[in-house]
Amino acid sequence: MSRQVFLYDPPDRFVAGTVGLPGRRTFFLQATDGSRTTSVALEKAQVEALAERVDELLDEVVRRSGGKTAVPAVAPSDIADTDPLRTPVDEEFRVGTMALAWDGDAERLVVEAQALVELEADSDEEFAEAEERLLRDDENGPPMLRVLLSGGMARAFAKRALDVVNAGRPPCPLCNLPLDPEGHVCPRQNGYRRRL
Repeated sequence: MSRQVFLYDPPDRFVAGTVGLPGRRTFFLQATDGSRTTSVALEKAQVEALAERVDELLDEVVRRSGGKTAVPAVAPSDIADTDPLRTPVDEEFRVGTMALAWDGDAERLVVEAQALVELEADSDEEFAEAEERLLRDDENGPPMLRVLLSGGMARAFAKRALDVVNAGRPPCPLCNLPLDPEGHVCPRQNGYRRRL
């Protein structure tokens, strides 16, 4: 059986979104093309890191091209996507490894999200070797979502992803930890002093 690759080149839509209430949200990347939709689950920190790296990579593309690229400096407002995830949200896999690349010939950002796989090894060196073999195994590797985006779509994705991450529970004004709807035990009001 060959590796399952969900390829969107380009998608009609590629967004980060959530299912659930703040504090209990599950984060997803979702790619859509016509009636075909692929949703993969990941952690909030992964969404945030992906969005930040997308912006950094696009900034570098703009810098290296001297501004002579189709990549906008900011997310174009005319392609902003604020719609919810397409339902039903059926998780294809949970993301373990992500990668970004810039295809200079096609002027497209390549986003790859690969399924989480547990590896066993006796040493860090053996683990690194096993991980490298797995990532390069096109025949039997883990499932992967691969999406190719224009510069404008990539900027819009990154903006929305950061908005989704920041739309969770508001922070406590004293300790900056998230406030829960059921209440909040603030360490700053319980005799705890933060060391600087």
